[in-house]
Amino acid sequence: MDPDFIRDLFAQFGPVTVKRMFSGAGIFYDGLMFGLVVRGAIYLKADEASSADFAREGSGPFAYTRGKSKGRPSRRVLPYWRLPERLYDDPDELAAWARRAFDVAQAKMMAPRRRSKRRLTKSSAGRRRSRA
Repeated sequence: MDPDFIRDLFAQFGPVTVKRMFSGAGIFYDGLMFGLVVRGAIYLKADEASSADFAREGSGPFAYTRGKSKGRPSRRVLPYWRLPERLYDDPDELAAWARRAFDVAQAKMMAPRRRSKRRLTKSSAGRRRSRA
């Protein structure tokens, strides 16, 4: 998908930047990625509430297959949902959906990160006790 087309499409929302990433591109506003372009489709960042709106429109989330884990491929789903077709012809409504996607991206960026639970090895557990 042509970056100029994407910039024109989102013009009502504001000036967006399109940056190549992996096999597609990211859509950025004010330095924050809120959209994704993959295989000729645009996806917008969604949370639990907005993903329901995308589902009502008949859209689905972006998913890909990752390398084989335990002998079989694993499917990954990202919190980006396909832009409903009708929005390509409705710049005002597209701007509202883009604003919501940007707000979701901002909220995600500001949210405290969850710490992953690392497995403790015998050596790291001993180091941890010695610090206490």
